[in-house]
Amino acid sequence: MILCAGEALIDMLPRLSQANEPAFAPVAGGSVFNTAIALGRLGTPVRFFTGLSTDLFGMRLEAALAESGVDAALAARADRPTTLAFVELVDGHAKYAFYDENTAGRMLAPADLPAPAALHDVAALFFGGISLVVEPCASAYEALALREAAGKLVMLDPNIRPSFIRDEAAYRARIGRMLAVADIVKVSDEDLEWIVGPGTLAAQAEKLRAMGPVLVCVTRGKDGVTAFRDGAPVEVASTPVEVVDTVGAGDTFNAGVLAGLARAGKLAKSAVPGLMDEEIAVALDLGARAAAITVSRAGANPPTAAELDL
Repeated sequence: MILCAGEALIDMLPRLSQANEPAFAPVAGGSVFNTAIALGRLGTPVRFFTGLSTDLFGMRLEAALAESGVDAALAARADRPTTLAFVELVDGHAKYAFYDENTAGRMLAPADLPAPAALHDVAALFFGGISLVVEPCASAYEALALREAAGKLVMLDPNIRPSFIRDEAAYRARIGRMLAVADIVKVSDEDLEWIVGPGTLAAQAEKLRAMGPVLVCVTRGKDGVTAFRDGAPVEVASTPVEVVDTVGAGDTFNAGVLAGLARAGKLAKSAVPGLMDEEIAVALDLGARAAAITVSRAGANPPTAAELDL
């Protein structure tokens, strides 16, 4: 069982109305939400923990989770609004404007965390996205990661959005503490440079590994992904597709990696240091193939296991 812990929100995606006027369509989203959805569609047992609104958008999020086989029973329900993210697509790449004040997701507090006993069957936890930027939810997710890391695999995708960060020093400190307990970290090449500064890819990855994680996966869009650990790096090529947009690509990749490890029987903290080249490559390839399908269609719409012939 995998627990995805982080934001669920509504992406307001640009569309044209029937009158050919600019409009926005509400679509369930959020980085960690997308990863949970992708895991559910890949047939991997998954739960989702977040601050979930009881408003109409919260009901839409809950319905989307159920439809993809994601268990949201642990979510903390609150009579607060749902976070909205208005999306602008520039050359197929998404830019966001977040409306997040006093929302159910943002106001999640450490007191809302599930009890340790509720996670007795959870083997791995996934964290990331904007939920690690703003308070009080960022402190809640950090507390959960630090509490559970001793016995459970922790995967982290910081998914850095510099324009959303208001207190860079506090954010860097939090990411540093979470990196120290993470087993697997996925970053884009842009994320990597933001965290450790400029340098060669290998040097940057080793700086990141020195902060704690055993396995660092660096995605480079059409140039594929490279995993760094003790020993030689493992590289996997991207799957060529016609890109519609990149919304949810990294989130889907994360799900593919976790699903790949689960399918190999390696979804355990103790298994990560001993992963063989082929096991890493298979997990990365599943992530890359799943992400390729996501970018080939509009919005964050991860593939099912059947679409990947699993």
